[in-house]
Amino acid sequence: MNPQVRYQKLKQHLALENPVLLDVINTYKALDSIGYKTGLLEKHESYATRISWWPLISILGTFSAGKSSFINSYTGKSIQSTGNQAVDDKFTVLTYGDTDEIHTLPGLALDADPRFPFFGISEEVNKVDSGEGNRIDRYLQLKTTNAETLKGKIIIDSPGFDADSQRSSTLRITDHIINMSDLVLVFFDARHPEPGAMRDTLEHLVSKTIDRHDFDKVLFILNQIDTAAQEDNPEEVIGAWQRALSQNGLVGGHFYTIYNEQAASKIDDPALAERFKRKKDEDLAQITNRMNKVRIERAYRIANALENIANDIAQNQMPALQKAIKAWRTKTVIADVVIFTASITFFSYVLSLFGAFETPFSEWSITQTLTQSLTYGLITGTTILASMLGLHYYLRTKLAHWDAKRLNKHAPNIAQALLYNNRFWHSLFAKNPRGWNKRSQKNLDEVVQASKQAIQKLNDQFANPSGQQKEEPESNT
Repeated sequence: MNPQVRYQKLKQHLALENPVLLDVINTYKALDSIGYKTGLLEKHESYATRISWWPLISILGTFSAGKSSFINSYTGKSIQSTGNQAVDDKFTVLTYGDTDEIHTLPGLALDADPRFPFFGISEEVNKVDSGEGNRIDRYLQLKTTNAETLKGKIIIDSPGFDADSQRSSTLRITDHIINMSDLVLVFFDARHPEPGAMRDTLEHLVSKTIDRHDFDKVLFILNQIDTAAQEDNPEEVIGAWQRALSQNGLVGGHFYTIYNEQAASKIDDPALAERFKRKKDEDLAQITNRMNKVRIERAYRIANALENIANDIAQNQMPALQKAIKAWRTKTVIADVVIFTASITFFSYVLSLFGAFETPFSEWSITQTLTQSLTYGLITGTTILASMLGLHYYLRTKLAHWDAKRLNKHAPNIAQALLYNNRFWHSLFAKNPRGWNKRSQKNLDEVVQASKQAIQKLNDQFANPSGQQKEEPESNT
Protein backbone atom coordinates (compact mmCIF):
# COMPACT_ATOMS: atom_id res chain seq x y z
CA MET A 1 0.00 0.00 0.00
CA ASN A 2 1.20 3.49 -0.86
CA PRO A 3 2.42 5.22 2.34
CA GLN A 4 0.30 8.28 1.58
CA VAL A 5 -2.84 6.14 1.40
CA ARG A 6 -1.92 4.51 4.70
CA TYR A 7 -1.39 7.90 6.33
CA GLN A 8 -4.78 9.05 5.09
CA LYS A 9 -6.45 5.99 6.63
CA LEU A 10 -4.63 6.63 9.89
CA LYS A 11 -5.85 10.22 9.95
CA GLN A 12 -9.43 9.04 9.49
CA HIS A 13 -9.02 6.55 12.33
CA LEU A 14 -7.40 9.00 14.74
CA ALA A 15 -9.40 12.13 13.91
CA LEU A 16 -11.93 11.61 16.71
CA GLU A 17 -9.64 9.71 19.07
CA ASN A 18 -6.59 11.84 19.82
CA PRO A 19 -5.58 15.04 17.98
CA VAL A 20 -2.01 14.76 19.33
CA LEU A 21 -1.50 11.62 17.27
CA LEU A 22 -2.76 13.46 14.19
CA ASP A 23 0.16 15.88 14.58
CA VAL A 24 2.52 12.95 15.06
CA ILE A 25 1.56 11.53 11.66
CA ASN A 26 3.14 14.54 9.92
CA THR A 27 6.37 13.94 11.83
CA TYR A 28 6.40 10.31 10.66
CA LYS A 29 6.15 11.63 7.10
CA ALA A 30 9.25 13.76 7.73
CA LEU A 31 11.04 10.72 9.12
CA ASP A 32 10.09 8.73 6.02
CA SER A 33 11.62 11.46 3.86
CA ILE A 34 14.97 11.00 5.63
CA GLY A 35 14.70 7.26 5.13
CA TYR A 36 14.11 7.68 1.40
CA LYS A 37 17.00 10.12 0.95
CA THR A 38 19.47 7.83 2.72
CA GLY A 39 18.23 4.58 1.17
CA LEU A 40 17.24 3.12 4.54
CA LEU A 41 13.65 3.00 3.28
CA GLU A 42 12.34 1.98 -0.11
CA LYS A 43 9.66 4.16 -1.67
CA HIS A 44 6.85 1.75 -0.82
CA GLU A 45 7.93 1.54 2.83
CA SER A 46 7.13 3.74 5.80
CA TYR A 47 8.29 3.92 9.40
CA ALA A 48 4.60 4.17 10.31
CA THR A 49 4.12 0.55 9.24
CA ARG A 50 6.71 -0.62 11.77
CA ILE A 51 4.57 0.24 14.76
CA SER A 52 1.01 -0.57 15.74
CA TRP A 53 -1.29 2.45 15.82
CA TRP A 54 -3.85 0.43 17.72
CA PRO A 55 -3.46 -0.38 21.44
CA LEU A 56 -1.80 -3.78 21.42
CA ILE A 57 -1.49 -6.41 24.17
CA SER A 58 0.47 -9.59 23.49
CA ILE A 59 0.18 -12.71 25.61
CA LEU A 60 3.15 -15.09 25.50
CA GLY A 61 4.08 -18.16 27.46
CA THR A 62 4.54 -21.90 27.57
CA PHE A 63 2.05 -24.59 26.65
CA SER A 64 -0.75 -25.09 29.21
CA ALA A 65 0.23 -21.95 31.11
CA GLY A 66 -3.41 -20.80 31.18
CA LYS A 67 -3.16 -18.09 28.51
CA SER A 68 -6.41 -19.10 26.82
CA SER A 69 -8.32 -19.37 30.10
CA PHE A 70 -7.07 -15.92 31.07
CA ILE A 71 -8.23 -14.45 27.75
CA ASN A 72 -11.65 -16.08 28.03
CA SER A 73 -12.04 -14.74 31.56
CA TYR A 74 -10.96 -11.23 30.53
CA THR A 75 -13.26 -11.07 27.49
CA GLY A 76 -16.17 -12.96 29.04
CA LYS A 77 -16.23 -15.12 25.90
CA SER A 78 -15.10 -18.66 25.12
CA ILE A 79 -13.05 -17.25 22.31
CA GLN A 80 -9.99 -19.47 22.80
CA SER A 81 -9.95 -23.24 23.27
CA THR A 82 -8.53 -24.48 26.56
CA GLY A 83 -6.99 -27.74 27.71
CA ASN A 84 -3.91 -29.38 29.13
CA GLN A 85 -2.51 -30.15 25.69
CA ALA A 86 -1.43 -27.69 23.06
CA VAL A 87 -4.73 -26.54 21.58
CA ASP A 88 -3.64 -23.67 19.36
CA ASP A 89 -0.39 -23.59 17.44
CA LYS A 90 -0.95 -20.21 15.81
CA PHE A 91 -0.64 -16.57 16.79
CA THR A 92 -4.24 -15.43 17.19
CA VAL A 93 -5.17 -11.76 16.84
CA LEU A 94 -8.32 -10.96 18.82
CA THR A 95 -10.27 -7.81 18.04
CA TYR A 96 -13.76 -6.43 18.39
CA GLY A 97 -16.44 -7.47 15.91
CA ASP A 98 -20.05 -6.41 15.43
CA THR A 99 -21.68 -9.77 16.23
CA ASP A 100 -21.80 -12.11 19.19
CA GLU A 101 -20.62 -14.93 16.94
CA ILE A 102 -16.89 -15.68 16.99
CA HIS A 103 -15.47 -15.39 13.46
CA THR A 104 -12.13 -17.00 12.61
CA LEU A 105 -10.28 -15.64 9.57
CA PRO A 106 -7.02 -16.85 7.96
CA GLY A 107 -3.60 -15.29 8.48
CA LEU A 108 -3.79 -13.68 5.05
CA ALA A 109 -6.39 -11.30 6.50
CA LEU A 110 -3.65 -9.93 8.78
CA ASP A 111 -0.68 -10.06 6.43
CA ALA A 112 -2.47 -8.04 3.75
CA ASP A 113 -4.29 -5.46 5.91
CA PRO A 114 -2.22 -2.40 7.00
CA ARG A 115 -4.63 -1.70 9.87
CA PHE A 116 -3.30 -4.68 11.79
CA PRO A 117 0.12 -5.18 13.45
CA PHE A 118 1.02 -8.19 11.28
CA PHE A 119 0.87 -6.28 8.00
CA GLY A 120 3.64 -7.66 5.76
CA ILE A 121 4.80 -10.21 8.38
CA SER A 122 5.21 -12.86 5.65
CA GLU A 123 8.34 -11.01 4.50
CA GLU A 124 9.76 -11.18 8.04
CA VAL A 125 9.09 -14.92 8.21
CA ASN A 126 10.75 -15.47 4.83
CA LYS A 127 13.94 -13.86 6.15
CA VAL A 128 14.44 -16.69 8.64
CA ASP A 129 12.61 -19.54 6.89
CA SER A 130 12.69 -19.12 3.13
CA GLY A 131 9.30 -19.90 1.65
CA GLU A 132 7.49 -20.13 5.00
CA GLY A 133 6.08 -16.64 4.58
CA ASN A 134 4.04 -17.98 1.65
CA ARG A 135 2.28 -20.26 4.12
CA ILE A 136 1.46 -17.55 6.63
CA ASP A 137 -1.88 -19.22 7.49
CA ARG A 138 0.17 -21.81 9.40
CA TYR A 139 1.25 -19.09 11.83
CA LEU A 140 -1.56 -16.55 12.08
CA GLN A 141 -5.31 -16.27 12.42
CA LEU A 142 -7.78 -13.48 13.22
CA LYS A 143 -10.75 -13.85 15.56
CA THR A 144 -13.50 -11.28 16.12
CA THR A 145 -16.40 -11.04 18.54
CA ASN A 146 -18.33 -8.27 20.29
CA ALA A 147 -16.60 -8.53 23.68
CA GLU A 148 -16.71 -5.10 25.32
CA THR A 149 -13.17 -5.45 26.72
CA LEU A 150 -11.83 -5.79 23.15
CA LYS A 151 -13.15 -2.39 22.09
CA GLY A 152 -10.33 -0.04 21.19
CA LYS A 153 -7.57 -2.61 21.54
CA ILE A 154 -6.04 -5.71 19.98
CA ILE A 155 -4.94 -8.79 21.92
CA ILE A 156 -2.49 -11.31 20.48
CA ASP A 157 -2.46 -14.82 21.89
CA SER A 158 0.69 -16.80 21.08
CA PRO A 159 1.21 -20.53 20.63
CA GLY A 160 3.16 -22.34 23.31
CA PHE A 161 6.62 -20.84 23.30
CA ASP A 162 8.34 -24.15 24.01
CA ALA A 163 7.28 -25.56 20.66
CA ASP A 164 10.03 -27.22 18.65
CA SER A 165 8.30 -27.15 15.26
CA GLN A 166 8.49 -23.91 13.30
CA ARG A 167 10.62 -22.54 16.15
CA SER A 168 12.73 -20.04 14.20
CA SER A 169 9.67 -18.51 12.54
CA THR A 170 7.80 -18.46 15.86
CA LEU A 171 10.70 -16.63 17.49
CA ARG A 172 10.78 -14.12 14.63
CA ILE A 173 7.08 -13.37 15.01
CA THR A 174 7.43 -13.28 18.81
CA ASP A 175 10.16 -10.64 18.58
CA HIS A 176 8.00 -8.71 16.12
CA ILE A 177 4.98 -8.54 18.41
CA ILE A 178 7.08 -7.69 21.49
CA ASN A 179 8.48 -4.72 19.57
CA MET A 180 5.01 -3.51 18.57
CA SER A 181 3.13 -4.19 21.80
CA ASP A 182 2.13 -1.69 24.45
CA LEU A 183 1.83 -4.41 27.05
CA VAL A 184 3.32 -7.93 27.12
CA LEU A 185 2.04 -10.61 29.48
CA VAL A 186 4.39 -13.59 29.82
CA PHE A 187 2.74 -16.65 31.39
CA PHE A 188 4.46 -19.58 33.14
CA ASP A 189 2.81 -22.70 34.52
CA ALA A 190 3.19 -23.20 38.29
CA ARG A 191 2.23 -26.87 37.87
CA HIS A 192 5.68 -27.52 36.40
CA PRO A 193 7.95 -26.39 39.24
CA GLU A 194 11.22 -26.97 37.44
CA PRO A 195 11.91 -23.75 35.56
CA GLY A 196 15.48 -24.87 34.89
CA ALA A 197 14.13 -27.27 32.26
CA MET A 198 12.99 -24.27 30.21
CA ARG A 199 16.33 -22.48 30.07
CA ASP A 200 15.95 -21.47 26.40
CA THR A 201 12.44 -20.15 26.97
CA LEU A 202 13.47 -18.14 30.02
CA GLU A 203 16.48 -16.76 28.17
CA HIS A 204 14.41 -15.49 25.25
CA LEU A 205 11.47 -14.21 27.26
CA VAL A 206 13.47 -12.73 30.13
CA SER A 207 17.17 -12.24 29.37
CA LYS A 208 16.54 -10.75 25.93
CA THR A 209 13.68 -8.62 27.24
CA ILE A 210 15.08 -6.87 30.30
CA ASP A 211 17.62 -4.92 28.26
CA ARG A 212 14.88 -3.23 26.26
CA HIS A 213 14.31 0.49 26.82
CA ASP A 214 10.58 -0.31 27.18
CA PHE A 215 11.04 -3.24 29.57
CA ASP A 216 8.41 -1.79 31.92
CA LYS A 217 5.71 -2.99 29.52
CA VAL A 218 6.55 -6.67 30.18
CA LEU A 219 4.76 -8.46 33.05
CA PHE A 220 5.78 -11.98 34.12
CA ILE A 221 2.90 -14.07 35.45
CA LEU A 222 3.11 -17.38 37.30
CA ASN A 223 -0.32 -18.83 36.62
CA GLN A 224 -2.26 -21.65 38.30
CA ILE A 225 -0.43 -20.96 41.53
CA ASP A 226 -3.32 -22.59 43.45
CA THR A 227 -1.68 -25.95 42.71
CA ALA A 228 1.28 -24.92 44.87
CA ALA A 229 -1.01 -24.94 47.90
CA GLN A 230 -1.02 -28.73 47.73
CA GLU A 231 2.75 -28.83 48.26
CA ASP A 232 4.31 -29.25 51.68
CA ASN A 233 6.09 -25.93 51.15
CA PRO A 234 4.05 -23.81 48.70
CA GLU A 235 6.41 -20.88 49.14
CA GLU A 236 9.22 -22.96 47.64
CA VAL A 237 7.37 -23.27 44.32
CA ILE A 238 7.12 -19.51 44.04
CA GLY A 239 10.68 -19.12 45.28
CA ALA A 240 12.02 -21.51 42.62
CA TRP A 241 10.45 -19.42 39.87
CA GLN A 242 11.61 -16.17 41.37
CA ARG A 243 15.16 -17.50 41.54
CA ALA A 244 15.01 -18.72 37.95
CA LEU A 245 13.76 -15.34 36.75
CA SER A 246 16.31 -13.43 38.83
CA GLN A 247 19.11 -15.61 37.41
CA ASN A 248 18.01 -14.40 33.99
CA GLY A 249 18.15 -10.79 35.17
CA LEU A 250 14.62 -10.04 36.37
CA VAL A 251 14.64 -7.92 39.51
CA GLY A 252 11.78 -5.82 40.82
CA GLY A 253 8.02 -5.68 40.59
CA HIS A 254 7.29 -7.34 37.27
CA PHE A 255 6.38 -10.74 38.78
CA TYR A 256 2.77 -11.74 39.54
CA THR A 257 1.07 -14.90 40.82
CA ILE A 258 -2.54 -15.67 39.82
CA TYR A 259 -4.95 -18.53 39.22
CA ASN A 260 -8.42 -19.11 37.77
CA GLU A 261 -10.72 -19.25 40.78
CA GLN A 262 -13.45 -21.16 38.91
CA ALA A 263 -11.06 -23.94 37.91
CA ALA A 264 -8.88 -23.84 41.03
CA SER A 265 -8.01 -26.82 43.21
CA LYS A 266 -9.66 -26.79 46.62
CA ILE A 267 -7.36 -25.46 49.35
CA ASP A 268 -8.25 -27.15 52.64
CA ASP A 269 -6.42 -24.73 54.90
CA PRO A 270 -8.73 -21.66 55.24
CA ALA A 271 -5.91 -19.33 56.20
CA LEU A 272 -3.79 -20.47 53.25
CA ALA A 273 -6.79 -20.24 50.92
CA GLU A 274 -7.50 -16.69 52.06
CA ARG A 275 -3.86 -15.67 51.63
CA PHE A 276 -3.66 -17.15 48.11
CA LYS A 277 -6.92 -15.48 47.11
CA ARG A 278 -5.90 -12.08 48.47
CA LYS A 279 -2.59 -12.18 46.61
CA LYS A 280 -4.31 -13.36 43.44
CA ASP A 281 -6.91 -10.59 43.61
CA GLU A 282 -4.25 -7.93 44.16
CA ASP A 283 -2.05 -9.11 41.30
CA LEU A 284 -4.96 -9.68 38.91
CA ALA A 285 -6.28 -6.19 39.63
CA GLN A 286 -2.88 -4.70 38.75
CA ILE A 287 -2.67 -6.71 35.53
CA THR A 288 -6.23 -5.82 34.49
CA ASN A 289 -5.61 -2.17 35.30
CA ARG A 290 -2.59 -2.12 32.97
CA MET A 291 -4.64 -3.80 30.24
CA ASN A 292 -7.47 -1.28 30.57
CA LYS A 293 -5.06 1.66 30.34
CA VAL A 294 -3.25 0.36 27.30
CA ARG A 295 -4.78 3.07 25.09
CA ILE A 296 -2.87 5.73 27.05
CA GLU A 297 0.37 3.74 26.84
CA ARG A 298 -0.20 3.34 23.09
CA ALA A 299 -0.29 7.12 22.59
CA TYR A 300 3.00 7.58 24.46
CA ARG A 301 4.58 4.65 22.59
CA ILE A 302 3.75 6.11 19.19
CA ALA A 303 5.07 9.56 20.14
CA ASN A 304 8.22 8.16 21.77
CA ALA A 305 8.89 5.82 18.83
CA LEU A 306 9.73 8.89 16.73
CA GLU A 307 12.65 9.75 18.97
CA ASN A 308 13.74 6.12 19.19
CA ILE A 309 13.76 5.70 15.40
CA ALA A 310 15.56 9.02 14.87
CA ASN A 311 18.22 8.15 17.44
CA ASP A 312 18.60 4.68 15.99
CA ILE A 313 19.25 6.16 12.54
CA ALA A 314 21.85 8.63 13.82
CA GLN A 315 23.58 6.46 16.41
CA ASN A 316 23.31 2.95 14.97
CA GLN A 317 22.16 2.71 11.38
CA MET A 318 24.29 5.43 9.81
CA PRO A 319 27.51 4.30 11.58
CA ALA A 320 26.72 0.73 10.47
CA LEU A 321 26.15 1.95 6.92
CA GLN A 322 29.39 3.95 6.95
CA LYS A 323 31.23 0.84 8.16
CA ALA A 324 29.65 -1.25 5.40
CA ILE A 325 30.57 1.35 2.76
CA LYS A 326 34.14 1.49 4.05
CA ALA A 327 34.50 -2.30 3.83
CA TRP A 328 32.97 -2.30 0.34
CA ARG A 329 35.24 0.57 -0.75
CA THR A 330 38.37 -1.24 0.49
CA LYS A 331 37.47 -4.40 -1.42
CA THR A 332 36.76 -2.38 -4.55
CA VAL A 333 40.06 -0.48 -4.39
CA ILE A 334 42.02 -3.71 -3.93
CA ALA A 335 40.20 -5.23 -6.88
CA ASP A 336 40.90 -2.08 -8.96
CA VAL A 337 44.63 -2.22 -8.19
CA VAL A 338 44.81 -5.89 -9.12
CA ILE A 339 42.87 -5.37 -12.34
CA PHE A 340 44.85 -2.21 -13.28
CA THR A 341 48.17 -3.96 -12.80
CA ALA A 342 46.99 -6.97 -14.78
CA SER A 343 45.64 -4.73 -17.56
CA ILE A 344 48.90 -2.74 -17.89
CA THR A 345 50.88 -5.97 -18.04
CA PHE A 346 48.54 -7.51 -20.59
CA PHE A 347 48.42 -4.55 -22.98
CA SER A 348 52.15 -4.01 -22.74
CA TYR A 349 52.65 -7.62 -23.72
CA VAL A 350 50.24 -7.33 -26.67
CA LEU A 351 51.92 -4.16 -27.93
CA SER A 352 55.33 -5.76 -27.65
CA LEU A 353 54.15 -8.58 -29.92
CA PHE A 354 53.50 -5.99 -32.60
CA GLY A 355 56.93 -4.41 -32.12
CA ALA A 356 55.68 -1.28 -30.50
CA PHE A 357 58.84 -1.03 -28.44
CA GLU A 358 61.36 -2.07 -31.12
CA THR A 359 61.53 0.91 -33.48
CA PRO A 360 65.19 1.54 -34.62
CA PHE A 361 66.25 5.18 -34.50
CA SER A 362 68.24 4.68 -37.73
CA GLU A 363 65.03 4.18 -39.73
CA TRP A 364 62.90 6.90 -38.20
CA SER A 365 63.26 10.55 -37.55
CA ILE A 366 62.76 11.97 -34.09
CA THR A 367 59.37 13.41 -35.18
CA GLN A 368 58.19 10.06 -36.45
CA THR A 369 59.36 8.34 -33.27
CA LEU A 370 57.51 10.79 -31.10
CA THR A 371 54.37 10.52 -33.25
CA GLN A 372 54.39 6.75 -33.08
CA SER A 373 55.04 6.79 -29.33
CA LEU A 374 52.18 9.20 -28.75
CA THR A 375 49.89 7.14 -30.96
CA TYR A 376 50.72 3.91 -29.17
CA GLY A 377 50.42 5.69 -25.84
CA LEU A 378 47.02 7.17 -26.72
CA ILE A 379 45.68 3.85 -27.95
CA THR A 380 47.04 2.02 -24.94
CA GLY A 381 45.82 4.60 -22.45
CA THR A 382 42.34 4.84 -23.97
CA THR A 383 41.96 1.10 -24.14
CA ILE A 384 43.18 0.59 -20.60
CA LEU A 385 40.99 3.44 -19.25
CA ALA A 386 37.86 2.16 -20.96
CA SER A 387 38.52 -1.37 -19.78
CA MET A 388 39.29 -0.20 -16.27
CA LEU A 389 36.11 1.89 -16.01
CA GLY A 390 33.97 -1.00 -17.22
CA LEU A 391 35.66 -3.47 -14.90
CA HIS A 392 35.54 -0.99 -12.01
CA TYR A 393 31.77 -0.51 -12.16
CA TYR A 394 31.21 -4.22 -12.73
CA LEU A 395 33.35 -5.16 -9.73
CA ARG A 396 32.01 -2.48 -7.36
CA THR A 397 28.45 -3.52 -8.20
CA LYS A 398 29.25 -7.18 -7.77
CA LEU A 399 30.99 -6.56 -4.45
CA ALA A 400 28.12 -4.34 -3.25
CA HIS A 401 25.60 -7.10 -3.96
CA TRP A 402 27.78 -9.69 -2.22
CA ASP A 403 28.04 -7.53 0.89
CA ALA A 404 24.33 -6.67 0.75
CA LYS A 405 23.41 -10.35 0.59
CA ARG A 406 25.43 -10.99 3.73
CA LEU A 407 23.97 -7.94 5.53
CA ASN A 408 20.42 -8.79 4.53
CA LYS A 409 20.30 -11.63 7.04
CA HIS A 410 20.55 -9.36 10.07
CA ALA A 411 20.35 -5.77 8.78
CA PRO A 412 18.19 -5.60 5.64
CA ASN A 413 17.85 -1.81 5.78
CA ILE A 414 21.65 -1.41 5.80
CA ALA A 415 21.86 -3.82 2.88
CA GLN A 416 19.43 -1.81 0.75
CA ALA A 417 21.12 1.47 1.75
CA LEU A 418 24.49 0.04 0.64
CA LEU A 419 23.05 -0.76 -2.79
CA TYR A 420 21.50 2.72 -2.84
CA ASN A 421 25.05 4.13 -2.55
CA ASN A 422 26.18 2.11 -5.57
CA ARG A 423 24.59 4.43 -8.14
CA PHE A 424 27.21 5.12 -10.84
CA TRP A 425 27.08 8.89 -10.29
CA HIS A 426 27.81 8.57 -6.55
CA SER A 427 31.52 8.61 -5.84
CA LEU A 428 33.00 5.63 -4.09
CA PHE A 429 35.08 8.07 -2.04
CA ALA A 430 32.26 10.39 -0.96
CA LYS A 431 32.72 11.64 2.59
CA ASN A 432 29.21 10.71 3.70
CA PRO A 433 26.65 8.14 2.58
CA ARG A 434 24.23 9.32 -0.03
CA GLY A 435 21.56 11.62 1.44
CA TRP A 436 23.33 11.93 4.80
CA ASN A 437 24.38 15.53 5.36
CA LYS A 438 23.93 18.40 7.80
CA ARG A 439 20.42 18.99 6.54
CA SER A 440 19.44 15.37 7.19
CA GLN A 441 20.94 15.51 10.67
CA LYS A 442 19.07 18.75 11.37
CA ASN A 443 15.83 17.11 10.21
CA LEU A 444 16.43 14.23 12.60
CA ASP A 445 16.95 16.70 15.45
CA GLU A 446 13.63 18.29 14.54
CA VAL A 447 11.94 14.87 14.66
CA VAL A 448 13.33 14.29 18.16
CA GLN A 449 12.03 17.69 19.30
CA ALA A 450 8.62 16.98 17.75
CA SER A 451 8.53 13.69 19.66
CA LYS A 452 9.23 15.44 22.94
CA GLN A 453 6.60 18.09 22.20
CA ALA A 454 4.02 15.39 21.44
CA ILE A 455 4.74 13.73 24.79
CA GLN A 456 4.34 17.10 26.53
CA LYS A 457 0.94 17.52 24.85
CA LEU A 458 -0.05 14.05 26.03
CA ASN A 459 1.01 15.01 29.54
CA ASP A 460 -1.26 18.04 29.31
CA GLN A 461 -4.18 15.69 28.62
CA PHE A 462 -3.59 13.59 31.72
CA ALA A 463 -1.66 15.79 34.15
CA ASN A 464 -2.23 19.19 35.72
CA PRO A 465 0.62 19.97 38.18
CA SER A 466 -0.67 23.48 38.91
CA GLY A 467 -4.07 22.18 39.97
CA GLN A 468 -5.77 25.04 38.12
CA GLN A 469 -8.95 24.34 36.23
CA LYS A 470 -8.35 24.12 32.51
CA GLU A 471 -10.24 26.55 30.32
CA GLU A 472 -12.91 24.99 28.20
CA PRO A 473 -12.82 25.82 24.50
CA GLU A 474 -15.28 28.53 23.51
CA SER A 475 -18.50 27.30 22.01
CA ASN A 476 -19.65 28.56 18.60
CA THR A 477 -23.28 28.43 19.64
